Amino acid sequence: MISRRVLLRNGGMALVSLGFAPGFVARTAAAGASRRKLLITIFQRGAADGLNIVVPFGERDYYTARPTIAIPAPTRAVQTGGQGGAALDLDGFFGLHPRLAPLLPLWQQRSLAIVHACGSHDPTRSHFDAQDYMESGTPGVKSTPDGWLNRVLKAERRPDALPESPGSTPSPASPSAPASPFRAVALGPQLPRTLQGTAAALAMTDVNRFGVRGGAGTQASFEAEYAAAADRVLQRTGQDAFDAMRQLDAATPGRYQPANGAAYPRSAYGQALKQIAQLAKADVGLEVAFAESTQWDHHANEGAANGQLANRLDDFAQGIAALVTDLGSRMQDVVILTMSEFGRAVAENGNRGTDHGHANAMFIVGGPVKGGKVYGRWPGLAPAQRHDGRDLAVTTDFRDVFSEVAVRHLGVKDAGAVFPGYAISATRFPGFLS
Repeated sequence: MISRRVLLRNGGMALVSLGFAPGFVARTAAAGASRRKLLITIFQRGAADGLNIVVPFGERDYYTARPTIAIPAPTRAVQTGGQGGAALDLDGFFGLHPRLAPLLPLWQQRSLAIVHACGSHDPTRSHFDAQDYMESGTPGVKSTPDGWLNRVLKAERRPDALPESPGSTPSPASPSAPASPFRAVALGPQLPRTLQGTAAALAMTDVNRFGVRGGAGTQASFEAEYAAAADRVLQRTGQDAFDAMRQLDAATPGRYQPANGAAYPRSAYGQALKQIAQLAKADVGLEVAFAESTQWDHHANEGAANGQLANRLDDFAQGIAALVTDLGSRMQDVVILTMSEFGRAVAENGNRGTDHGHANAMFIVGGPVKGGKVYGRWPGLAPAQRHDGRDLAVTTDFRDVFSEVAVRHLGVKDAGAVFPGYAISATRFPGFLS
């Protein structure tokens, strides 16, 4: 389920194929010829501090609760492009952490939206449980066998949301319809919980590992063997497979050049986003992609405009900005969704850090996004308004955010099948997608 790798050996030759099977490239080629919606999910593992990421500088209690780590309110110097450690004003009440400056143009272009005070109503403060609940889409239920994104892959789609070639008429989704083996890809060493399930999905650490391994002439020799096969179906299957390898080979990291001057961080997270862009532009039928950013658990010395959190935000923002720049006009069909298992406590602790909290902030970026707005009802930070007297309260269930993406972007007909046990209603969608 995780590697989906078939290894065929013939003497010194080895063909390594992710999902190699009859008709493999016929499916891949068909997917590549069609326009396809793409969802890119980014998991911030460790419970990011949403209150210092999307700063409620208009809330007096924010500064009372965080005497040493609060982000200063915006100043005129920052608003006019000057340097400083103040929040970047979004709407007169909320501001971005100053290290998120690479994302500010997306906000100004209205392709970045934020949902604040968002999360799970389950009270757990366990990283493991909260991540499991968010990735399975079933808070409080540990026995769910699959992830919510895997269920999206199996869900029936609206005909108007299906991939279509220029001039073609979309056909209804069918369980027997061919799907690209690159339809769902996680860039990492193992398949995340959110993509586990019966629908096919891949995990890979390096796009360049797809192909033929061996000495000089290995691929040509292996191609010749397939071409000489008496079975015509085998001939076609083999040729299709090698065509796919050539298609992906054009996007290998060694030769890939990001477009439009995009510069990805050199971190594992940054390189994962770079390879997602490679796969998207290789037109191999990618619909769902997953990447993760780690080390967001800052119990001590979190910092304010500078420090541990600021350093993580540098990497986070530069990666997203590079991805958007690299994909260029393709972003019209792309939505990027960020998430973290829960937020941090409102008040800083004695170690100038923050403890495990409750609600958090999610970012949504893309062409279909109605950006330039912070969505969700703000509950306030006064002690009486806090969850358990200590945390930002949840006013938007994360499943309503996920459901809006599944329904309005990916065209899922019935999100109830994706989130069992939860009554899906479009009236509760935050409304960030057209």
